Amino acid sequence: MHTHAESEIFSQPEIWRQVVALHPVVETRLPQAGERVAFVGCGTSWFMSMAAAVRREERGQGESDAFTASEFPHDREYDCVVAISRSGTTTEVADLLERLAGKRTVAITAVADSPVAQRAEGSIVLDFADEKSVLQTRYATAVLALLRTHFGEDLTLATEQCREMLDKDLDSALTSAEQISFLGTGWTVGLAHEAALKTRESAQFWAEAYPAMDYRHGPISIAQAGRAVWILGEPPAGLLDDIAATGATIERSAIDPMAHLVYAQRVAIAISQGRGLDPDNPRSLARSIVLT
Repeated sequence: MHTHAESEIFSQPEIWRQVVALHPVVETRLPQAGERVAFVGCGTSWFMSMAAAVRREERGQGESDAFTASEFPHDREYDCVVAISRSGTTTEVADLLERLAGKRTVAITAVADSPVAQRAEGSIVLDFADEKSVLQTRYATAVLALLRTHFGEDLTLATEQCREMLDKDLDSALTSAEQISFLGTGWTVGLAHEAALKTRESAQFWAEAYPAMDYRHGPISIAQAGRAVWILGEPPAGLLDDIAATGATIERSAIDPMAHLVYAQRVAIAISQGRGLDPDNPRSLARSIVLT
């Protein structure tokens, strides 16, 4: 079965190219170096916020935090709050922006006339990255690609590596695994959470995510033959040996972690389809979570 999610996953190299081209047009709307910034979102957008906040600090751009929108600490002061929402209708994000009225806020969304876009002081609309699938794939990486470009990164190599991940044969040890734990370090902890979420959403699959250094503090106990541990980014010293001793399959790559996430998206779709599920319409989910 050909799905919207598959088409959207395979469009990512072109989407990233468009995002890089858009950056000079919108860069003044985004936080500038030295500012204290909070990134907020829900679900996938929260995990992209986590990745963006850590990456911004790693790139020397200034103090950065990430929060799920419902847990934003209103007693803290920020120079700018960046709110991420594909639909622009996420209740918690829209409510937060309303409460932050009068402060500097920027919305990154796919829908120009949405409540999130209207309530933010400024907005960036990535409508070309919007999706028909309920499952978020290309929109999430488009947002992160925009922010990484803004942090001064050249994504040329990452985009080429993304194409390689789209051409790569899927590893049957991953698509047939009983369970996968995704691990990250620094900014890739957010990517690990997102990869795990994609497999849970699309395939009703047992997937977990942890900071790589924390994995040995309990979670490694579930690693065994027939299960997998997926590392996004550079593994800490000694961790590979510890995982290998469990018999679990190890998936790792030296490529850009955002490109490696694309491969994880493909694996998630394959697991979903292998279970006879429709990844475009995950159980109990909708494109927009609007609370009443």
